[in-house]
Parts: sequence; structure tokens; C-alpha cells
Amino acid sequence: MLNPLRRLASQTAIYGLSSVVGRFLNYLLVPLLTYSFAPADYGVVAEFYAYMGFLAVLLTFGLETGYFRFRAQGEWPHQRIYANVLGVLLLANGLFLLAVVLWRDPLAALLRHPGHGDYLWWCAAILALDALGAAAFARLRAEERALRFALVKLIEIGANIGLTVFFVVLCRAAFERDAGSALGQWWNPEIGIGYVFLANLAASALKFALLAPQWLRGFGRIDPALLARLLRYSLPMVVIGFAGIVNEMLDRAALKYLLPGDPESNLAQLGIYSACYKLSILMALFIQAFRYAGEPFFFSQAQRADARSLYALVMTWFVICCMLIFLVVTLYLDLFQYFVGPAYREGLPVVPILLLAGVLLGIQVNLSIWYKLSDRTLLGAGVALIGALVTVALLWWWVPLYGYVGAAWAHLACYTTMVLLSWLLGRRFYPVPYELGRILGYLALGVGLVLAHPSLSAWLGGASALAGALCIGLYLAMVALADGRRLRRFARN
Repeated sequence: MLNPLRRLASQTAIYGLSSVVGRFLNYLLVPLLTYSFAPADYGVVAEFYAYMGFLAVLLTFGLETGYFRFRAQGEWPHQRIYANVLGVLLLANGLFLLAVVLWRDPLAALLRHPGHGDYLWWCAAILALDALGAAAFARLRAEERALRFALVKLIEIGANIGLTVFFVVLCRAAFERDAGSALGQWWNPEIGIGYVFLANLAASALKFALLAPQWLRGFGRIDPALLARLLRYSLPMVVIGFAGIVNEMLDRAALKYLLPGDPESNLAQLGIYSACYKLSILMALFIQAFRYAGEPFFFSQAQRADARSLYALVMTWFVICCMLIFLVVTLYLDLFQYFVGPAYREGLPVVPILLLAGVLLGIQVNLSIWYKLSDRTLLGAGVALIGALVTVALLWWWVPLYGYVGAAWAHLACYTTMVLLSWLLGRRFYPVPYELGRILGYLALGVGLVLAHPSLSAWLGGASALAGALCIGLYLAMVALADGRRLRRFARN
């Protein structure tokens, strides 16, 4: 039988491959869009995707986690659980899409985008398709069919990239040469940046079609007793997820309202911040890959006698990997900056802050097992709400004073608060022997190396890249010294 840690690592690697390769390719749209559109136009994309982040949580009802939990318990047949999940999502998302289509123009005016009601229903259709797709993906994850999961993800992302390039590069260039040409007729200047949403919508529809075997086989009888228990467990996860999106995306939804400038300049600042936010993509990809593999893993290992020691070891190695990503991106930011257009690079100082906030978010993902495995999701929701309150308060306070830099610091403060609360509550309700000395040591080592890098670079005559390599080499040497033996033992088992 495969060692559980090796299984987690292999599943994370597969999910990570699809996420890293796919989203890295998707990430290449950032230079395309930031070199092709003004910051204010890119700010529109960032704003709408922030709204979609909030709605995506609401429209899945926390049922992914509920599906994993009830499937692991074995009280009901897997198919019946899935049928109840799918039935709720189909009804709720169908009603949501209908409402947006009917009231798209008044909603667009309310959001200060009059004349762009089409943007709203395109985004609503993306959300509905993705919510149903999330149920199918949850089934694939529970069945450990990571390769199919990865393949569908990669096809979706490839379609999104291809269509965006088709519209923004090929059709736009053809229109500028000859508006009546075959390709030129596909470009409408009034839609402009809206082609990003159209490409996403087409890719989501393709993904939905590819997942047809999962959702077509999912229909079945709705069990009121099962549904009531499923929703009772899952709905607090909506609060947790919504609060998480507040922490992650409220800044991009609120910046244009909180910044002191006029609407156009505020959208430009939002575009700059959002583009630089993308430079923390490696951290986000790793955390996402780990989350995909980790959630079903934690539930499946819960009955082991040594489960808590296993969770502690996972946390240590997770922090080691996160701090390595933090070092690579921060120490070579002078190279990563070329992924955004010159007009956006004034926002680069926020990147290390956002990367460190991402590390703490990942730690929180690990710590969250205390409320998921002890069925105390309401307490978990309380932690998330406190984090959201910290975010809202600090955005309201710091953004008018410090601009988008204040938004980055609000992220870090929020996740620090949530980590501390989760650790304290976890010690009481589901104690895990986390290796605090090692974890804090690696965090301090990574931050210390970043702070020492400018002095080392100056001592080496301005050789920043060499100084970065030495800092990363020192970090890896310290990891080998402190945990190399455990890693070798892990690899042999």
C-alpha cells in the first residue's frame, strides 16, 4: 500500500501540474492584457472577477466539503449524496442566472458600468457552469481520479487562452487593418475588454461538456433527511468561504470606492494592484494544488491512530515549500516584473507582502482540519468572520491613507489573525502536535534572508542574481541540515 504521505505528494503533484502548467499558461494572459489595455481597462476585469469570487462561494453552498465528509462517513451510498448535491446546485444556479439575465441593465448601472449589462450575464453564466462543474470535480477528487481532473482543467484553460488570443490579438489586429475582413468582423471595439469574459464563458461551457459523464450520472432521488443534514454541515462552510473571499478579493472589489481619486484613476490603480497581485501566482498555485489533494486526504486519514502526527508532518513540509516559493519570487522580482507591462510596475513593492500573506493562508488551510474533523464548522465560520472583519476594518482605514499598499498589509494582518485563532481553537477541540519551533524557524529564516539580500547584493558589487542564489542555497542547506534525514526516510517508505 502506498505510503499516505507519498500518496498526498503524488496527488498534489498531479493537481499541481494541471494548476501550475495550466494557470501558468493562463498567467501569460497577464502580459498580453497589460501590454494591450490601459490600467483602467484591466481594472474592469479585476473588479468583475472579484465580484465573481464572492458569488462563486455562495453558489456552491459549501457542498464540496459536505460531499467529502458524508462520503467518508459511509452512512449513505455515494451516488445518493452526489445526487442531492447536484440537485441543489442545479436549481439554485438556474434561478440565479435567470435573475441576472432579467435585471442585467439595472445591475450594471448600480455597479457604475452603464451600458455593459452583457458583462453581467456573461459572468453569471460562467458562475453557473463553474458551480455545476465544481460538483463533478469534487467527485473526481473523491475518487482520486486526479489525471482526468487535470486533463479537463488543462483543456479548459487552453481554450480560454486560445480564445482570448484569438479575440484580443488576431481579431483586433485584423479590425485595425480592415474592419470588414473575415477576422476583423469578430472584433467589436464597444465590447473591448469584455472579450476576456466571452473567452472564459466559452471555455467554461467546454469544461461543462467534458464533465458530462460525471454530472449526467449524478441525477437521482432527493433524500430530504440526507439533504437537511448535508446542508446543516455545509452551509457554515459558505460563511467560511465567503469570509475567505472577503479576505482574498474584497480589496479588488472595493479599491475603486475607497481610493481618494476620481473613478478613472481609481480603476487604473486597481488595474496596477491586480496585475502585481498576479506575480504571487506561484504561491497561489501551490496552495490550490495542496487544497485539492489535501482536503480528501485529511478526511481519508482521520481514522488512523497516528493521523494527528501525520497532519503535523504535512504542515512542516508545507511551510518549507511555501517559504522556498516566497524566496524565489521575492529575490528574483526584478525578472518576474517583466510579466506585467511597464505602466503597472510601480506596484511591485506589494508582491513580497502578498506572498507572505499567501504563506499564512496556506497554514490556515492546514489548520482548518480542527473544525472540519470535529464537525465544529460554526466555530470555523466564526474564525473566518473575525478575519473578514479585520480585512474590512483595515481596508477602510489603510487604503485611503496608503493606497493599494494598505490593501496588501490588510491581507497579511487578516491571515495572521486567523492563523492565531485557528491554532488556539485547534489546541482545544482537535489538538495536533504541530512542530512550532521548526515552522517559526523557517518563517523567520525566509524573511531574514529577504531582508539580508540587498546588503549581500551590495557586498557582491550589485550582483543581485548571485546574492539571490546564495540566499536560496543557504535556505536549502538549512532545510537539509534540519530535516534532510526525515525527508530521506520519507522517500524510502
